[in-house]
Amino acid sequence: MNTSDYTLEELRFESTLGGEGVETNDRTVPLIDLSDFDNRRDAIVDALWAAATEVGFFQLTGHGLAQQDIDNAFALSERFFALPEPEKAGCALKSGLNAGWEFRTQKRPSTGTLDQKESYQMTRPHMDGIWPASLPEFQPQLLAFERACWALGMKVLGCFAQRLGFAADFFTEAHDWAQPDYQSTLRLLHYLPLDNAETGPGIWRAGAHTDFDCLTMVFQRTGQGGLQLCPGKDAQGQQAWTSVPARDGIITCNIGDMLMRWSDDQLKSTLHRVRMPRADEDRGARYSMAFFCQANRNVMIEGPQGKYPPISAADYLQQRIAANFKP
Repeated sequence: MNTSDYTLEELRFESTLGGEGVETNDRTVPLIDLSDFDNRRDAIVDALWAAATEVGFFQLTGHGLAQQDIDNAFALSERFFALPEPEKAGCALKSGLNAGWEFRTQKRPSTGTLDQKESYQMTRPHMDGIWPASLPEFQPQLLAFERACWALGMKVLGCFAQRLGFAADFFTEAHDWAQPDYQSTLRLLHYLPLDNAETGPGIWRAGAHTDFDCLTMVFQRTGQGGLQLCPGKDAQGQQAWTSVPARDGIITCNIGDMLMRWSDDQLKSTLHRVRMPRADEDRGARYSMAFFCQANRNVMIEGPQGKYPPISAADYLQQRIAANFKP
């Protein structure tokens, strides 16, 4: 892919990446406890800021989401992906929107190869006609889980607003759950077992990329690893990748490109990927879930120092979707 194919700096950078790189254990992913949030807020803000400016990845404990609710969401995800393909096809991804089911259609600018996964994306204003009819509990229960994810995301983003000098509710208003232009997304992910996946050089469960959003919150299962990160400062030349622990109940977070722009690059949007299993690892399916805090469509993204030209969240997201989902 030629870098001139893209107008966004983030995409031009991403299109120069790819390849195996090397793996390193010389860095760790910070683990941050959100418990007793109101009384410990200043310490939590400091910990989040350090993690987001130095690594761009961190993991949350004490976050308040019940493990039973997380497990239930995973169970519903597995039931959806086990549906017959014609039924899933009736929930197909809507063009230009993060809503619906797709199967091996995401092609990263970094690799030019298809991710070995399928996904179902929930963006509430665009869900008409694409709920699975044979799973009546799917819609209400996952909408409740989506709302809980949003509330947690706004708590974390509120900490960044505090350090950036924005109003305390700046990001909550920018991601207003009640507005018709809301575009935050809950994504259910099923990485294919190797028996059903393409394999070979340059093939990934998810190729190297940064996220489009402000904040991503990823739910993983113990024993279903493969997620790796590479901070931007280490992404030039020979990339050095670190594996991110996969543990039940711990939420893995990363900064996305929207928030990096809003912070004038103070906060780091970090490259990550999901590698294929090795010969000595479980070669079965991998499931994860991600909640993407994406600013409402009509919100303008512009940092206080004006490092990047203003752009609407709708235009920004559309350019990123177009670069990732090819016909």
